[in-house]
Amino acid sequence: MNKRVYLLTIVSFVVGMVELIIGGILDLIASDLEVGLGKAGFLITIFSLVFAIAAPILLTMTAHIERKRLTLISLIIFLLGNALVIVSPTYSMLLVARILSAASGSLLVVLCVTMASNIVEEKYRARAIGVVFMGISASLVLGIPVGLMLGNAFGWRAPFILITALTVLSILGVYFFMGRLEAKPAIPIKQQLQTLKNRRILFAQITSFLFLAGHLTLYGYLTPFLKMTLGLNGTWVSIVYLIFGIAAVFGGGIGGMLADRFGTKPTILGVIIVFAFSIFMIPYTTFAFPLFLIVMIIWSMLSWAITPAMQSYLIESSPETSDIQQSLNNSALHFGIAFGSMIGGIVIESASVEMNATVGGLLVILALGTAVISMTKKKSSKVSTHTIS
Repeated sequence: MNKRVYLLTIVSFVVGMVELIIGGILDLIASDLEVGLGKAGFLITIFSLVFAIAAPILLTMTAHIERKRLTLISLIIFLLGNALVIVSPTYSMLLVARILSAASGSLLVVLCVTMASNIVEEKYRARAIGVVFMGISASLVLGIPVGLMLGNAFGWRAPFILITALTVLSILGVYFFMGRLEAKPAIPIKQQLQTLKNRRILFAQITSFLFLAGHLTLYGYLTPFLKMTLGLNGTWVSIVYLIFGIAAVFGGGIGGMLADRFGTKPTILGVIIVFAFSIFMIPYTTFAFPLFLIVMIIWSMLSWAITPAMQSYLIESSPETSDIQQSLNNSALHFGIAFGSMIGGIVIESASVEMNATVGGLLVILALGTAVISMTKKKSSKVSTHTIS
């Protein structure tokens, strides 16, 4: 496989880190800028919201620009956004910087995926896309522990200094090692959204949205949860996040194996059920730290175990629009991150951090309902298609 795919994976990893890296240092930002935890959490919400909305719009607007040039322009804007975070003296400026990073980052992720699929032979295309997505998922999982360790040691701006340095290296890598790649006609947004008329697809995408929303309702505020309920200090919080990250990365691989062995439907339903149970249980395990760690590891593994099964299910459900569904699923996941972190912020401000797990669990139960609707509709749609033919 073309080694430049790994360069694109590094770019996607750097971009993905920025989204959730604030999650581990919420209390540090809130204290420094003198805002509440919920308001600090909105910095995750706004990033994910812009990320989900901007990608298809910017891709359509820049359809005529040569891909290497567009990637370099996007990386420079991304660099400026993160540099602005480092020097932001106020919450308002930090918010603007996050929007700038999110818009450019969303385009970069799509560019990495499309470029990876175009620079390899057709037989390696799926593998190349999978490798780039591994960079994205790994960054979402590992971004918080990296941010937390650097933030506790050197202040909350330190993680963004690292990201700025990595972005500079990414710019140099793309400039010297990526070849020119002419743009291809973009699929209009209207045409992408029309695929959601298929109820099977629509409810599958809603399932991804609700599942990740439920997850982020607690995960986005895990630092205050750990400090308030378990009394952990910064070092132990970092250790917990590191364990969480490692378990989540393994969970993605386990989810793929389960889907291959038992099928996508049983895997999706099974993961959602056990995930809901584990997130509901979290507040009731804080009396014994070892028990908490066991349940948390199950929760973290399952948080990404659903992704490969859901991606496969979408391809099975609509093979002719599989590329569009991958793009829409990426948007659904980021809408879920935005919605979950927003709901989590409201809960922590109006009730207590212990309630975040319960509210998150309820959203996951809703995800189970939409998954069932999607899967039961599949039979009826098959029958109707056979009748028409």
